[in-house]
Amino acid sequence: MTEREIFAAIETVLIEKMAHGHMEGFGPDARLNEDLYLDSVLILEIFLNLELEYGLSVPEEAIAKQEIETVADLVALYVPKPTAAVVPAFPLTGGTSDEGVHGDAYYDIKVHCFVSCVSDGLKRQGLDQRPFYFGVWDAKFAVSDRFGLLYHAPDITQEFFRSWFERLYGVSVVEWYDPERTKLDNLAVLLGLLKQRSATGSVMVMLDMFHLPERENKFNQNPFPHYLMLQETADPETWFVHDPDYRWEGEIARDKVVHAIMQPTVGGGYVFDNAEARAPFAEDLKAYFEACFVRDRNPLVNAVRDIVAAHLDGRNGIALTDLAAAVRELPVITIRKYAYEHGFAFYWRALKLPAAEFEGWCGEIEALVQALKTLHYAVMKLAQTGDRSLAEAVFERLDEADRLETKLKAKLAEVFDLWCDLAIPAEIPSLKRVAR
Repeated sequence: MTEREIFAAIETVLIEKMAHGHMEGFGPDARLNEDLYLDSVLILEIFLNLELEYGLSVPEEAIAKQEIETVADLVALYVPKPTAAVVPAFPLTGGTSDEGVHGDAYYDIKVHCFVSCVSDGLKRQGLDQRPFYFGVWDAKFAVSDRFGLLYHAPDITQEFFRSWFERLYGVSVVEWYDPERTKLDNLAVLLGLLKQRSATGSVMVMLDMFHLPERENKFNQNPFPHYLMLQETADPETWFVHDPDYRWEGEIARDKVVHAIMQPTVGGGYVFDNAEARAPFAEDLKAYFEACFVRDRNPLVNAVRDIVAAHLDGRNGIALTDLAAAVRELPVITIRKYAYEHGFAFYWRALKLPAAEFEGWCGEIEALVQALKTLHYAVMKLAQTGDRSLAEAVFERLDEADRLETKLKAKLAEVFDLWCDLAIPAEIPSLKRVAR
């Protein structure tokens, strides 16, 4: 097919197959996320429909990475071109004297909104926030009674991270939001906290990002519960919004922010002051790692495996066609796996291990993320076609993701034990245990 024909095929897929409601600005230069409101899952749907309806396919690497910004970029994926080097979605960070694993500058991974918010001030205090990300790669998610994967659910709280942040860094993180109060009462508390905020204090609130169209929302979730931080400005009608997780800050009309906060789908907030922060003690870091580390299983892979099996078996009356919706939130959880890089980086620096070897493990982390993304595509294809013969390939991809993550955890356990030998005083032998 020519470029013009591919462009027309994409337009047809969006209108006829996906009934996409944001086609006003469709054109070669239209940005997929910002202009057309296409998130990563909807882009996977485009790939899938182009394959099934037009026989158009691209390499799995392109599907997984989705390094495309515009419709023209999407068209270009289907036009033959010289093979390019694969670039990871997050830059690898080791290798030079002034950046990377052994340098002062490093790529600061942001993959969990609560963790990103409370960690935001640590780096400015000269403290290393990377150990706090030990809890992110296997952070809690939920599976509904209809076998749907959920990154946010009413019974998922931030208490684990809140209490450990206090213990590790000495910062008091106080929950101001009270679910027993009305929305209006909680809003009144928030307004008071913003007025009283000190120069170094932070006021965090959960809001529904879907109702802030001014903000980038790559996942286009609806609802999209998300923590960020607020400040007043000289203009009483405008608030300053600081979103460490998405590396964005700027002014937004107060009424729009309040509207997003008042949505019934969200509720939460904390106050803290990172000026109180101190470096964590080695014994506490060890205890935190052991509290986080799930050595003998990979919860996300296991959950997706069970979800796929449940839909194939028709448990609780669910159909195979429901499977795509059941894994709709997989990308939001998948990116948490990039937190492994912070874990490796912390131990690599402490043990002064070779930077080149660190780069190799970053490649393994990237391979895991890409495996989960191509798994998602395979699951969607199984759901849309209803072809049960595709299930075998899905389970093979699950096995591969399981193998990759198990390999990462085995290496982390190894360097963790080495670090314990180095960092834990010899007079406390009871603390020197292999990670479980």
